[in-house]
Amino acid sequence: MGYSRKLYIRDPDVSQEGTATMNARKNWIIVGSPDNYERTEELGFTIQGIKSRHKRKAEKMAPGDRFARYITGLKAFAGTATITSFFFEDREKIWSSVDPKKAAEDYPYRVKIQPDIILGLEKATPAEPIARQMVYATKWPAANWTLAFQGNVHEISDEDFELIRRDVAAAAGE
Repeated sequence: MGYSRKLYIRDPDVSQEGTATMNARKNWIIVGSPDNYERTEELGFTIQGIKSRHKRKAEKMAPGDRFARYITGLKAFAGTATITSFFFEDREKIWSSVDPKKAAEDYPYRVKIQPDIILGLEKATPAEPIARQMVYATKWPAANWTLAFQGNVHEISDEDFELIRRDVAAAAGE
């Protein structure tokens, strides 16, 4: 079961540390194939599956967290969304792995989502120019920037998310 992250803040109207709390929002990149993007689109972008080996990351997800959707093959970002639930487990087969060795993967850890900006596959914005500016992607040699997007789920900073969000919004005409 998920948990609530708390960030203690100082209330400017109180002389000592207040007890007000708020969730500390996290940002994610969800990596998926064009086929899995289309399956999520068919569901109205209301739910997102996470691969079974990423349970710990799914456990960290909470309402208010944001994610950018990276599409493999296209090497592009196709939108952003906000997570609206804690993770839950469901074994109904919706998404599938392109790797035949992982055909049994059922993306059992799921979160409800609300789309923020949806570009669609045809308007997805190239990831390379953004990746070259992201602090997260500097962990890999510049020539191998796509390694930053291997795997299903990646936590990123507010600054890196904002780079992606701005580019996706510009591609959407916002």
